Amino acid sequence: MSSSVERAVRFIWEEYSEQLSLADIARSASLSRFHLCRIFQAATTISPFRFLAAVRIYQARHLLLTTSISITDTSFAVGYNSVGSFTNYFTTSVGVSPRLFRRVARHGGFGFPCPAAGTAAGEEAVCGTISLPAGYPGARVYLGAFTTTVVQGQPAAASVIDIPDDGRPVPYRLPNVPQGKWFIHAVGVAGSTGPEPWARKTALVGTHNPVSVTAGTAARVTVSLRPRRITDPPVLLALPDLEAWMTGPASSGGKPVST
Repeated sequence: MSSSVERAVRFIWEEYSEQLSLADIARSASLSRFHLCRIFQAATTISPFRFLAAVRIYQARHLLLTTSISITDTSFAVGYNSVGSFTNYFTTSVGVSPRLFRRVARHGGFGFPCPAAGTAAGEEAVCGTISLPAGYPGARVYLGAFTTTVVQGQPAAASVIDIPDDGRPVPYRLPNVPQGKWFIHAVGVAGSTGPEPWARKTALVGTHNPVSVTAGTAARVTVSLRPRRITDPPVLLALPDLEAWMTGPASSGGKPVST
């Protein structure tokens, strides 16, 4: 089953700029549309079309960072027929418009996203521990409470956490989380396990789906990090360069990014 989903995911990454149908994606995995949808959702947490939309926005980000083509041409290049639809979905997913994303990325880069505006302070929170997989010499992690299974949009609360290489879980607390159900997502990078200082760092992710926050309570969630898989939806939220986190001090020292 997993190999079928991986074939479908690879097909999406290769053909995202085309006008793909569900039948096209299912055919790439040698499955029926119904069977593909069922096992794809189980493996990736989202539908094939939502995965396709995430890949398109991710690739649009790359084009905006590395080329000078117009916003209109960028939208067409990643498979959108409507510039308006592209701009709206990009803004909702990344947190800023395509034009602002290009300008900020080229003039200093992004800071850590702040919690969504309008969330009232209160006693509600999400807290617990976060841990590394075995064999990784420390990591820096961005942890937040989101409304979706994809890391997109503004978080309700967020923290930057340094995890040492002693193998022990690190406590965290996300304060002022509004009542409701939230997906707790973690994204970060771990230091190289090899002796060469130039060795590639490893992207890590962790997710807990979903957690209920009720009035006056602190929900407890354990987050276990792991290396990214091909079936993980791309991270769409505008974040600082993850590898650059490892070269300097944390911005928040494990405290909330904003209150």
